[in-house]
Amino acid sequence: MRKILLLIVMLHSLTVFSQNNADIYILRKINLGRDQRPDAALNLISETARPFSIAAPMVVFGIGWIGNNKTTRQKAVMMGASFFVASAITTTLKYSINRPRPYVDYPDIDKISVGGSPSFPSGHTSDAFSNATSLSLAFPKWYVIVPSYAYASAVGYSRMHLGVHYPSDVIAGAVVGAGSAYLCYRAQKWISRKKRSKREMDRLLSQPR
Repeated sequence: MRKILLLIVMLHSLTVFSQNNADIYILRKINLGRDQRPDAALNLISETARPFSIAAPMVVFGIGWIGNNKTTRQKAVMMGASFFVASAITTTLKYSINRPRPYVDYPDIDKISVGGSPSFPSGHTSDAFSNATSLSLAFPKWYVIVPSYAYASAVGYSRMHLGVHYPSDVIAGAVVGAGSAYLCYRAQKWISRKKRSKREMDRLLSQPR
């Protein structure tokens, strides 16, 4: 419960930050002062966020199924649940807050990518950080953690570079994505403990007296 309250407080703080001039000032520095050469590459990175987030748990589940590894399949389920939870929270926040995209309120912002739904928080960033965090929790190795978060950070940066999100949108997306993954990870751990306890109790009760 404390972690959920902390998440709510952080998101509220970001909405307050988003209402001051620092948000658009930083975005202008990134978007208007950018080197245009990586535009196409960053747009590609941005658009792969959701496909990668959907594909990752499917691939992990497939590996677990082929190898008949129940633990790996459970990790894949946790990853998929994280994606759906993050998407649900992000969509709810988007249409509850209903913040216009930066290029709507500030016509000087150079819009280079697609951005149709409300701005806060960034769905692409939420997807990427949900995927990075769930992968890192499922497979806590540096060669999983480092590239996962490097890619997620690149997605977040790309949304500002391409002019479709404020910095506060991106930070909120990262918080929602990572927070959703962690909550799903803890929930799966709790469920697993409950199942083990029940099996142990059933075993003890089945023993002859």
